Amino acid sequence: MSKTYEGGVPLAEVVRSGFVEGLHRGSVVVLDAAGVQVDAAGDVTSPVFPRSASKPLQAVGMLRAGLSLADPADVALVSASHAGEEFHLARVGALLAAAGLDESALGCPPDLPMDELARAAVLRAGGGPTRARMNCSGKHTGMVLTCLAAGWSRDGYWRPDHPLQQRLREAVEEFTGEPVAAVGVDGCGAPVLAVSLTGLARAYLRLVSGEPGSPGRTVADAMRAYPEIVGGTWAEDSRLMRGLPGALAKIGAEGVIAAALPGVGAVAVKIDDGATRARMPVLVSALRRLGARGPVLDEYAAPPLLGGGVPVGAVRPLW
Repeated sequence: MSKTYEGGVPLAEVVRSGFVEGLHRGSVVVLDAAGVQVDAAGDVTSPVFPRSASKPLQAVGMLRAGLSLADPADVALVSASHAGEEFHLARVGALLAAAGLDESALGCPPDLPMDELARAAVLRAGGGPTRARMNCSGKHTGMVLTCLAAGWSRDGYWRPDHPLQQRLREAVEEFTGEPVAAVGVDGCGAPVLAVSLTGLARAYLRLVSGEPGSPGRTVADAMRAYPEIVGGTWAEDSRLMRGLPGALAKIGAEGVIAAALPGVGAVAVKIDDGATRARMPVLVSALRRLGARGPVLDEYAAPPLLGGGVPVGAVRPLW
């Protein structure tokens, strides 16, 4: 990595019963519809790992490499960090079965669903972790099917030197407009590519601004048409896309989120300590600077903190 990510400024604070409990530091960038930076805080040019916020760009690479999915909902699935609800698992299973495969073909590790209700249901039924239930199984399914479509071996498809991963890297670099600064290993075992927050926001703007039918626009349109497949019934990015017409959004682990509105602009956020509770208030503040409004933004602007089941404080943006 050519430059070390040095962190940002206080972006959000935790207020509980009238007392400031703590601050969350991080960085955020805001681009207008032309891709020009109109606001920012912290370090938005050094590389970070966007984690699962890179998935829409990787999905573009899959389509370019030959992956063909007739149902846009399946395009949303290969871009997803799904919650492991039944409709997610059914779609993963159907895609694999249509190719004569099962979840043993996936290189992601076994896991329980991220959704609390779905996880509880699995445990009550005596079940346990499976590869399909892992939140990245949609992406891995897409990767396996892309290998089949391109005539590549499925062996080690998750390794950075595999032809598949080289093609996905090309898509990330093209859409972000910058070279990948470092390659790491994501939680699912696939490569995670370091780019700047500015590059990430630029990529999302290009996704929503692409020509209809192009790979980038196909991914963006599928995600916006099927937001619950991208995350889940209660996922923040899914609810944002459902509640803010035209918005494309995708969360990433460790406090990352990126979003774009066609003809309006794009934002990207990284919370230094990985706190998910600070991510949405900062995103809302950024989107409002672009003129975005709506009840879903009001809902996430200062999410409450509960004590004894009742609100006793809130997380609110400082930026």
